[in-house]
Formats: sequence, structure tokens, C-alpha cells
Amino acid sequence: MTLRINVDTGATTAPYEQLRAQISERARSGALPVGYKLPTVRGLAEDLGLAANTVAKAYKALEADGVIETRGRHGTFVAAAGDAADRLAAAAAAGYAAEARRLGLTREAARAAVEDALRAAYGG
Repeated sequence: MTLRINVDTGATTAPYEQLRAQISERARSGALPVGYKLPTVRGLAEDLGLAANTVAKAYKALEADGVIETRGRHGTFVAAAGDAADRLAAAAAAGYAAEARRLGLTREAARAAVEDALRAAYGG
């Protein structure tokens, strides 16, 4: 499998954002399977005619989003989407719980606020 990325240098969207969006979409759709090894920053930069810092910025953003993971000197790989989503949801839930407690909400009031938000987000 070959990673095919198209960067339009004349577009209004920054090249790093184009790179980030394309890798993210392909990873989430399954076109790039979990565990797929991505090219090195320098290698991809050379292939695309971009500065290494541009690719590094995209990789850093993708890693922060949980789309990819760097395994030290072994390389950069597509991460398991479910794992990333679970970690982000757990972090958001912990942050909410701490804030609700700081505000003095009871457990029941905090839970009711979450249920209201979930109904609004998912409908009914």
C-alpha cells in the first residue's frame, strides 16, 4: 500500500492542514489500516516537495488528535481510532467531573446536565 497525498500549494488551506486532513480522513475511513507505518517526516517532505517542518507540524497535530502514534525509533503508525476516541472521551469526562464538583453541583445535577447535553447532541 502506498500513501498518496495531494497538496495544492495554490489553495487557501495551508499545506500542513491539507496533509493532516487527508491522513486523518484515510485513517478514519480504514483506507489506512491500524498499524500502517507512515513515511518518515523527511521522506514524506521530499516526496511532496514540502519543508520537513510542514510535515512534522501535520504529524504532531495528528498525534495530538489520536490519529497516529509515534513509537520512538520504530516509526509513526496509524493508531486504533477507538482507543484514541476512548482516551479523549475519558479525559473530557474527567475534566467535566472535576469542574462540576468545583462548581458545587451534586452528583445528580452533574449527571442530569450530561444527559441534557447528550440528548441535545444525539437527539431525543
